[in-house]
This record gives sequence, C-alpha cells and structure tokens, in this order.
Amino acid sequence: MPAVQAAPFQIAPAFAVPFVLVDHPQPAELNRRLSELFFAREREGQRWANPDPLVERNEKLYESNFQLFDWPDAPVQELRDFCWAQLYRAVRELNGYSIDELKRLHVAAESWFHITRKGGYFALHNHPMHSWSGVYCVAPGEDTSGVRDSGLLSFINPMAANTMFIDMAIARFGHPYNYGPRNFQLKAGQLVLFPSWVLHEVRPFWGEGERITVAFNARFMMVGTSPGNVPIARH
Repeated sequence: MPAVQAAPFQIAPAFAVPFVLVDHPQPAELNRRLSELFFAREREGQRWANPDPLVERNEKLYESNFQLFDWPDAPVQELRDFCWAQLYRAVRELNGYSIDELKRLHVAAESWFHITRKGGYFALHNHPMHSWSGVYCVAPGEDTSGVRDSGLLSFINPMAANTMFIDMAIARFGHPYNYGPRNFQLKAGQLVLFPSWVLHEVRPFWGEGERITVAFNARFMMVGTSPGNVPIARH
C-alpha cells in the first residue's frame, strides 16, 4: 500500500433502497384468527382463490383472490389497519410530509394471502403499477429441514451492474455496498415494506406445517397535487 498524506476522507452511501421492518407488538391472537379464517376459505375451494395467477408457482402454494383487505372479517380488518398505519408512517418519514399532507394522501390497494406447504415456492417477480408493497408473516412454518434458504423471502440486488467486474478490491464489500440479495427468514408478526419495483421471490419451503403470509400492493393519490408538481431532491 503506498504511503499517502492524511486528507479529509469520507465514504458516502448513495442510491439506497428503503426497506421498512416492523414487528407487530402482540401478534399471537391475531395470527391465530387469521390462520383459522384462511384455512376455512381455502377449504371452500376456487370461490376465494386467485382466478388468474400470473407468477410461476406450484400446487403446494395456495393464493387467494386480490380483494383480501375488502373482506369484512374482523381479523382481516385489524391486520389492514396495522399495515396501513405502518405504511403511512413510512411514507411520511421518507417524504417529509406534514400531518395535513398525509390526510390528503389516499391509498388504493390489492391484497391477498398465501398458504405454502412443503415444496411450495413463488417465482421471481415485482409488482407493476404500484409504489409500495408489503408482506406480513402470519406463520413461518416449522422448518427443521436444515436447508439454509428454505422459505426465504429474497430480494434481488437492483444494482446488477456492480457484478460487471469483481476483483479483491470489491469482493468483500459489506452491507449496503455488496452485490448479494437481501434475504428475510420471516417470523410471526413481522411486516416487511418495500418499493414495488424491487424483484423478489420466495424460495422453496421445505418445512413441515404451513407457511402463511399476507401480501399487498399500494398506490397513492394526494388531493390537490401530483408527482409532476414536486421537484426531485438532488444531492
């Protein structure tokens, strides 16, 4: 290493992707009621299932229709209120909105649940025409398979160009500069919020029992303004 004179030195992160992680403070009873409801709806067959699935999956994964948060059932409404409270908080903090501005921000959404059994997976995808998405874990399943990536919610690093050339000057970059995926082994009551454009997948689940999750996509309209009227922040 060449000798150099001391000089002002700063490593500055740039082009970050915001993820929001929230743990429900008391999820056990809510998750029990959600599980009972979802199993009952699954037993009723195609009436509640997604009639037009697009993303690759197999028969070990059940996907509901996309109107979940419109269901009047009490546990669904409780979960919806929890998810919206966390999402609005994230939007407020990331955009610097005042309470008055937040009151003018209205959400439209689609939402659904998955029940995944041994061998089930959900292939790589993102969620077009929405700004924010979320996944809430009702039950992670019981996994003693020893498979390290079993049931992982895995997000592809969007900085794909950073693998153009790799030598030992960048091979050991730590977070947030490395080029690997961002993985979550979800636990009961955990909510993950993320920008809808980020590619992600659910790796095959090799545990026993059921892995149960709720997912949603959200888009927003603010009364009296639009994105075109807001200048882009520059640094």
